[in-house]
Amino acid sequence: MSELSARFDVVFPSFRLQVKASLPAEGITVVFGPSGCGKTTFLRCLAGLIRSPTGFLALGEQVWQDEIRGLFLPLSQRPVGYVFQEPRLFPHLSVRSNLLYGWNRTPASERRISLDQVVAILGLDSLLERRPTHLSGGEQQRVAIGRALLTSPRLLLMDEPLSSLDMPRKREIISFIQRLDREFRIPIIYVSHALHEVVQLAKTLLLLKEGSLAAIGPLGEVFSQVGIRRVISDSHIGAVIDTRVAEHDVEFGLTTLAFPGGRLSVPHQHYSIGDSLRVQILARDVSLVASPPAFETSVLNVLEATVMEIGPIESNQPFVDIKLDIGCPLLATITRKSLAALKLRPGQKVHAQIKAVALIHDSLE
Repeated sequence: MSELSARFDVVFPSFRLQVKASLPAEGITVVFGPSGCGKTTFLRCLAGLIRSPTGFLALGEQVWQDEIRGLFLPLSQRPVGYVFQEPRLFPHLSVRSNLLYGWNRTPASERRISLDQVVAILGLDSLLERRPTHLSGGEQQRVAIGRALLTSPRLLLMDEPLSSLDMPRKREIISFIQRLDREFRIPIIYVSHALHEVVQLAKTLLLLKEGSLAAIGPLGEVFSQVGIRRVISDSHIGAVIDTRVAEHDVEFGLTTLAFPGGRLSVPHQHYSIGDSLRVQILARDVSLVASPPAFETSVLNVLEATVMEIGPIESNQPFVDIKLDIGCPLLATITRKSLAALKLRPGQKVHAQIKAVALIHDSLE
């Protein structure tokens, strides 16, 4: 699998972006962090809109920037699609003409995506003859995404495209972005400061803090790192797991989800057997026992686990994070007193009791 290799060091009067990262050239990578951490600056560096004096950028074997060798391709020469926070459509042109603007500027030999494909996937057929002023915010953003796609980019950059939309439109656009990933297989770098977008969309997560790389890796692994609470709110840390619907228990109103480490029971879901579902298990909803429970418990999800990592332990904090292996990473937050009582150590076998499993599609509610 090819990679997107980036190295940027940009200094502003009151801010410095210093990032070196290798990202998979597939799926959706979400660049996440608080306002002012450098997310948009990083995206603009990828696009060539901001020039890093010692910058480097390559997608697989194609090098777009290597300042040490005197190489720099501006945005107009990079096969990159860019979706801004605002749609930036041409108000005097119809939707069809807006879409074809990028297509017409792409050499015929490089066109890999057709108007019909984009119209079908983004649901734009009924909008083609309208002007942007007669579109809703969500419709305008879909057109903006379509216009970027019709340049047949090798890389799609999206800068908080949902920030100005209401919740129903956010759900709508998220579903379209997920479909883009499946249909076109173009790597997407997606900037966001909203955690619900992260858990909905990300395959890979790049965390920025004060202009520097704080963490990078598959979403589930990053969210399960001990100490991640220093970057992500305590109320949101916990494992993100991709599962498949295994069976439905009609009598008790439950659905069983299968994943590499076993099975999880959740309230009944209106999905077919085999459908994919992403879930999150918050660290605060996981408790540990050092041996199999010798008593009946109301907790339905009890999984065998291995302690992988403990800490950091801070004397001014009552809690500590424990990273577990259940066939995939799982994070548990317990008290320091419980840690001492259970005498936990790396490599120890325990049982994880999962008190709640959150369906990711509910995170927008």
